[in-house]
Formats: sequence, C-alpha cells, structure tokens
Amino acid sequence: MGPIWPSYFKDCYSVVVCFFSNTAQISSSCIQLLSVLSAEPLHGVSVLILFNKRDMPCIMSLVEIKSLFRMDDIIAAATQPITILEVSARTGQGLQEVLSWLESIIVK
Repeated sequence: MGPIWPSYFKDCYSVVVCFFSNTAQISSSCIQLLSVLSAEPLHGVSVLILFNKRDMPCIMSLVEIKSLFRMDDIIAAATQPITILEVSARTGQGLQEVLSWLESIIVK
C-alpha cells in the first residue's frame, strides 16, 4: 500500500501511523515511517504513531521499540509534531488517549 499513499498526502491535516508488534517487519516499518515523514505535503501536519497490539504475549517494551526505530532521532529531525502512544484495540488500552489526540487536532 505504501506506493499509493503519496496520492493522498495533499489533503492531509494529520497522519496516524499504526505499527504492530511484528519484530520481523521493524526495518521495513521504519523505512515506511521515514518515507511518510519526509513527504513534502506532510511537513507541518501532526503525526500520531501508534504501537498496537500491546496486549500480545512476548512483546517488546516501548523503550525497546523506540530504540530500534531510533525514535528520538526521528523526532529530533522531523518537521512535524510527533506523538507516540501504546494501544491495544482488543483491550481498549490507550484508546482514550487516541481520542483526546484526535480531538486536539480537530480543535486546531
């Protein structure tokens, strides 16, 4: 799906990126994230990064995931404000925070 995403960027006011706890795809996920963040039409939009499936057994901690993604470096170099949340759609963990973030973006 990544190759068609840029056709939607010009109309974006915010971006929500969701990653699953699949350690085999971390490097490709990071490349996709960097591609989205570097897209010219998205240089000022708010970005929400969700680490989903936090209810799964044997998941990496948020610290480990952020380290593998080098999130501190990505955030420091990004032209957008970036928020990171842990969520589980199955248990509802973090969903209130997602709704609060969306509400704050709509209010702007």
